[in-house]
Amino acid sequence: MIANHLSGTGLDVGGTKIAAARFESGQIVARARAETIGQADITSQLDCMAGLLQEVGHVSGSPVGVALTGRVTRTGDWMAVNRSTLSNLTGPNLQTLATERFAGPVSLINDAAAAALGEYRFGAGVGSNSMAFVTVSTGVGGGLVLDGKLLQSDDGLAGHIGFSSARQGKERCGSGRIGTMESIASGRAIARYGSQLAGKDVDTPEIFALWRQGTPWATTAVEQSARSIAELCANLRAILGLDRIVIGGSVGLAAGYLDCVSQFLQSEEPALFHVDLKPAELGQDSPLFGALQFAADRV
Repeated sequence: MIANHLSGTGLDVGGTKIAAARFESGQIVARARAETIGQADITSQLDCMAGLLQEVGHVSGSPVGVALTGRVTRTGDWMAVNRSTLSNLTGPNLQTLATERFAGPVSLINDAAAAALGEYRFGAGVGSNSMAFVTVSTGVGGGLVLDGKLLQSDDGLAGHIGFSSARQGKERCGSGRIGTMESIASGRAIARYGSQLAGKDVDTPEIFALWRQGTPWATTAVEQSARSIAELCANLRAILGLDRIVIGGSVGLAAGYLDCVSQFLQSEEPALFHVDLKPAELGQDSPLFGALQFAADRV
């Protein structure tokens, strides 16, 4: 589906980076990015967002859609769920601050929910009725579109599927829960488990490279993640009757990973719980498209 009605600026505030993109008639015409400062308070985070808007040439008064990791309430309060990622989100209401600072219409939405909306309208979710977007990156997150409507809750917790339980999970994650999908399937979990198996510190990209070469311990680390994401997909299918699940994120879109998830889903889950799996077509831009679309829907 063509997004030629989209004009304005999208921001994607993640656990490790903040991306900005200015849209004209559905096309991205300027980009900028910066590292996320995990210890910054809301006012300092807003300063970084404002700097990126200036860098991409944001036009004052045009819409701004902001996708944020963590919880975003209906009233525009922004709070971390995983405090190991963003540890100091203290300060005034972000909706109020951003509206005053950006001098125009501003909409706030969780980043994975934004990605779900972006893929549903313009990417791999086009043609589905009820779908989930599952992002596997630094953490594990998700967004849900049911009967064409984005699922939201007043407290902003809806869609945080990474904090659901995993069969193999034993570690405590940043949410405070023990044995979650995020604690066993995320990029951080792969690096932690791989380093334990290797007996030295290794990062996730190196583990994936060694997995593709057939290194046994790297295969164990990656497959633990893929098996858990397959379990998550079966759970979502069972609870919500989804007809499609779109996988995104730096880990989710890594070469070979989705095939590995699909193999575990087919081999370890009954046929009733199989679901159409697709890679995110918009790639890392899914939240940018979705955030600006969310802003357009609210005008």
